[in-house]
Amino acid sequence: MTERTSYAPGTPSWVDVSSPDTDTSAAFYGALFGWTATDADEASGGYRMLMLGDKFVAGLGPLQPNSGPPTWTTYVTVTNADESTAAITAAGGTVIVPPMAGLDAGRMAVAFDTLGAAFAIWQPNLHIGAQLVNEENTFCWNELNVRGSIDTALQFYGEVFGWTGTTNETGPGMTYTEFHVGDDSIAGMMPMAPGVPEMVPSHWLTYFTVADCDAAVGRIAELGGSATPPLQAGPGRLAVCTDPVGAMFAVMEFSNGSM
Repeated sequence: MTERTSYAPGTPSWVDVSSPDTDTSAAFYGALFGWTATDADEASGGYRMLMLGDKFVAGLGPLQPNSGPPTWTTYVTVTNADESTAAITAAGGTVIVPPMAGLDAGRMAVAFDTLGAAFAIWQPNLHIGAQLVNEENTFCWNELNVRGSIDTALQFYGEVFGWTGTTNETGPGMTYTEFHVGDDSIAGMMPMAPGVPEMVPSHWLTYFTVADCDAAVGRIAELGGSATPPLQAGPGRLAVCTDPVGAMFAVMEFSNGSM
């Protein structure tokens, strides 16, 4: 198993989903991924931890008023939340939730990048982020889908987190960028796919590993969600999915069985 006890600054380390009905979401992801949900913590606004066995793998929180649709949010580990929000603003981003303490777990903030994609930062204390990643039924990848110039995104995330990017052609008129922290590949980026409705803004998409993409897509439909037909891409087969309350995510079956 890929267990984690820490994350280098600049590394995506946590994901959580906002939901107008946390019981429905907990039941859906429990049936799909085998997760269990802790009781709602009223001290943190009803937040719940999602667990695979005895490991924290994701979070679940109530959808806040006027916060947009249900969504999965990607968190990036930072050393100092105040310094990182200052860097976000200096790079042209917009901080929408200023640094705040999550009890003794750590400090967080939420922002938009220069292309309008929302993300969060996490300064860990007792909670380092996901304790299990890159394994079946855990998150394995975070991908930025952009409207606009990928160079704009490269500049922003480079200034804020020190990321570098390697861009390769993946087909006629298509590119894929891998973000790096040092030598580690930590996230991806691609231009918004043709045919995506104009109302869909730039956004981060969270991927979860599954053993069988086709079986996962079928199970998602049974549980009240929906998914695109599985397709071959990069290291395996993937599908973009929507849960019963409208939050988007992706599932990936790796060809060699692991990331």
